[in-house]
Amino acid sequence: MDVIAQLQRQFFDYTRSLYTEGFLDDQFKQLQKLQDDTNPDFVIEVVSLFFDDSEKLLNNLATALQQQIVDFKQVDAHVHQFKGSSSSIGAQRVKNVCIAFRNFCEEKNLEGCLRCLQQVKREFYLVKSRIEALFNLEQQILAAGGSIPMLT
Repeated sequence: MDVIAQLQRQFFDYTRSLYTEGFLDDQFKQLQKLQDDTNPDFVIEVVSLFFDDSEKLLNNLATALQQQIVDFKQVDAHVHQFKGSSSSIGAQRVKNVCIAFRNFCEEKNLEGCLRCLQQVKREFYLVKSRIEALFNLEQQILAAGGSIPMLT
């Protein structure tokens, strides 16, 4: 098996695992469908914005939850934004933690919110490393002169 075919197989298997393990959902496929020859870096650009915004949101959440008097409406607004952005790129596990996080905000449950903050951080950094590995595989395939296989 040549190098390109091997990389493409690896890419296909790795991508499939991201879906079966719940890291990504169909929204990520929809994002990939929007990428074309006129905008070949569309997915990387959108996901990079998500990564940057998420880092800021996580810092804002940590700061808001450390206040003497926690403003749960503000915390909920940050979590709502994080849920929306993670949903828009298909980061399913991050989105799911945000749903639980919002419930704790509604209940004004500080302990629950702090646990969810740790969990959402963990899920965010996991999905970030997985997507970065996926992009790295894409770059290896392109550098070898191959094309990126599309999942159906």
